[in-house]
Amino acid sequence: MIPFQVRLEAALASCTQVAALMQMSWAWPIAESIHFVGRTLLFGSIVAWDLRLLGLAKQVPIAAFHRLIPFAILGFAINAASGTFFLMTDPDQYVYNPAFHLKMLCVILAGANVVLFYLTMYRRVNRLGPGAQGPVLARLSGAMSLVLWVTVIICGRMITFYRPNMCRPGDAVGFIADCIVR
Repeated sequence: MIPFQVRLEAALASCTQVAALMQMSWAWPIAESIHFVGRTLLFGSIVAWDLRLLGLAKQVPIAAFHRLIPFAILGFAINAASGTFFLMTDPDQYVYNPAFHLKMLCVILAGANVVLFYLTMYRRVNRLGPGAQGPVLARLSGAMSLVLWVTVIICGRMITFYRPNMCRPGDAVGFIADCIVR
């Protein structure tokens, strides 16, 4: 544990209203379902867009696929909100979790990939008609996006399996029960 993680966990844990709401009997499953809907909107839209950038469905202009992007943005917003609720409810299960760290790194890299795409090649790609192949950099951006978002999904699933062991030597009873007995 590094001091930043300890402070971040404490700050997130102080959001007791969110934790109280999420600990109601149906709150977590509802939030999980909402998170799944967001993931479906985000990933479904992104996959279609990225596959077109890679050259699939060439008979359809790339601009037509771009109409899916608002659904991806909506899905991202839904996931950011619901994911924040998860984080604020059990911060110790996320802040110290390497699967969560990799997930967040990939989300940041995917965001940087999108910004770079829109700043450098979107205008050129959007003018391409049916049958046109996107430039190499656009195809590379699409491939990178697919890899990053698949990694985000895999890491999201792995969070459950890599629960950090919160062994704090200062908590004698907790330390014995949680660390030595396991």
